[in-house]
Amino acid sequence: MKRLIYIGEDQDFASKLSEVRTYDTLHLPNVIGFYEALGDASDIAMVLADIKLRGLDGPGIYEKYKEELNHYEIPFGIMADKLDHDKKQALLKRGILELYDSDVVPEKVAERIPFLSSMLQSRLRIKLSSDIPEYKIPLNKRIFDIIVAGTALVVASPVIILSALALRLESRGPLFYISKRVGTGYKVFDFYKLRTMYLDADQRMKDIKHLNQYAQEAQKKIAEDRKPVNANAGPTLIYKNGETMSEEEYLRIKKVQQAGTFVKIKNDPRITRVGLFLRNTSIDELPQLINVLKGDMSIVGNRPLPLYEAEQLTSDDWGERFLAPAGITGLWQVMKRGKGEMSEEERKSLDNIYARKVSLWNDIRLILKTIPALLQKENV
Repeated sequence: MKRLIYIGEDQDFASKLSEVRTYDTLHLPNVIGFYEALGDASDIAMVLADIKLRGLDGPGIYEKYKEELNHYEIPFGIMADKLDHDKKQALLKRGILELYDSDVVPEKVAERIPFLSSMLQSRLRIKLSSDIPEYKIPLNKRIFDIIVAGTALVVASPVIILSALALRLESRGPLFYISKRVGTGYKVFDFYKLRTMYLDADQRMKDIKHLNQYAQEAQKKIAEDRKPVNANAGPTLIYKNGETMSEEEYLRIKKVQQAGTFVKIKNDPRITRVGLFLRNTSIDELPQLINVLKGDMSIVGNRPLPLYEAEQLTSDDWGERFLAPAGITGLWQVMKRGKGEMSEEERKSLDNIYARKVSLWNDIRLILKTIPALLQKENV
């Protein structure tokens, strides 16, 4: 059973607190012995300090032991009467989770502990995520990127110019397609490609979402795995349309709704004829060399994603891909591109695998393997 440490002189309150059977109460009449009482702190549910005690600085106790208390995710509360609004706000900003009046009912203190623990965990997760240092491309990789991108851009400039002329002759619109993409650390930047689609391609996306192969594969798998739902299994939920359903059926619906994070459309009707050639030869990707020179991307890395795709990949399972450099080519392009059997789950997994093994030597190996993958077998 976890311990609840009460620091204060109110013996009557301590006795009532010890009658709450949810936790073992340890009463300390003063701060002496508090450090020894902490021990390894893993079995402490909460620390409650009564600042009515003469000479007891409750916030000071918290500040002194904050690192250890937060390490074990232990809520810290203070009992105090007649605190004005500004004083309360100052205490809460220091990290103290709860303020109680001296007439608080001990049972209420115990009932609040699970909620306070979860709130503290949430705070610490947010702090840890904000404390993660921004990924910076290693110097040797950055030098490699600049040399390769600069050389490739000079060599490929005649091809880019001829492609731009062909695009201009075929259809109206800008020669370059510039979109917002999400790269390393969820950083958003302008992403450059040669335009391969008609001008209204983005607006027509909603009309062809049913052609997305990733979504089709996900829904097909869900349908194949479908089993009769036991209405009595788990709690009964009410869906937004008022229909009752089991928790199992609700999870299936959510899975269908979330299917198709990535977009992959075979024989996309929005692509121009010149654009189709540029895509099949990967010439449309050449302007991304400018992104590499700017430092938005690397030659090798995980593909930067459109905003609507990236916002669905924020969980612990898939967010790892954003800890690696964004790149023109990467592991999944080499392993699966154009083979026709790559699932959405496989692509996400390959992105995570690359993130765990980033190195210049590994990048060089992937570049050498990219050349045979440039000519795709599929029109996607």
